[in-house]
Amino acid sequence: MRLSDQVAEKLLSLIQAQDIPPGGRLPAERGLAQSLGVSRTALREAIQKLSSHGILTSRVGAGTFLAADARPWPQQSMSPLGALMQQDPQYRYDVLESRYALESSTASYAAQRATDADKAKIQRCFDQMVQHQQRGNAELSAHADAQFHLAIAEASHNLVLLQIMRGLFDLMLSTVAQNRRNMLILDSPASQDKLTHQHQALMQSILDGDPEQARAVIGQHLDYIRATLIKTDEDAARHDRSTRLPSPMHP
Repeated sequence: MRLSDQVAEKLLSLIQAQDIPPGGRLPAERGLAQSLGVSRTALREAIQKLSSHGILTSRVGAGTFLAADARPWPQQSMSPLGALMQQDPQYRYDVLESRYALESSTASYAAQRATDADKAKIQRCFDQMVQHQQRGNAELSAHADAQFHLAIAEASHNLVLLQIMRGLFDLMLSTVAQNRRNMLILDSPASQDKLTHQHQALMQSILDGDPEQARAVIGQHLDYIRATLIKTDEDAARHDRSTRLPSPMHP
């Protein structure tokens, strides 16, 4: 991967970490270069690359700004899906299929391209997820779960896939939380252990640099979630039917 691409990724991550709003001004070039640990020449090349994609705009004498429509488009395009999922939870299966298409690629690329810093971040997200699970904090565990998958997308070093995953983050977080609640209702200890082992296997395949194993593990992980949710839905539907049976008449 070219240096300008690497710096562009770092710059996008910094923009997200500092929560710079659309239209907001980026820090001065000297400070940005120091924060990213790169030369000003490499930074300028990254800014030019992101500007050519419409993500940044530069104004002579004013500085560099995040374009007004640079980040909202993924969230705007995903927002109708959030409303649909509230109306019909079955749409979470569509989200799972989308995750399979995206994450089979990001996991494979991460196994090929992850840096030591990427691997350390994935490990931190995994450790946080396990800690929250052990403390019984479902909300924080779900958030760490989503962050774990997002860290893998970052390690793929594919700007397009990463932006799509970031756009899906809020929707993904809600479905992860819902999926975890449903799975815990079905079988708490076994489901927790299974999910932990799957995440650990996925992380290990990336640490080992094994793209085929990473692709296989993420597929098995999402297949397991789908199968478990189907069983949960079937059990709920069976229970609903039983409650609609007429009460037996007593003499």
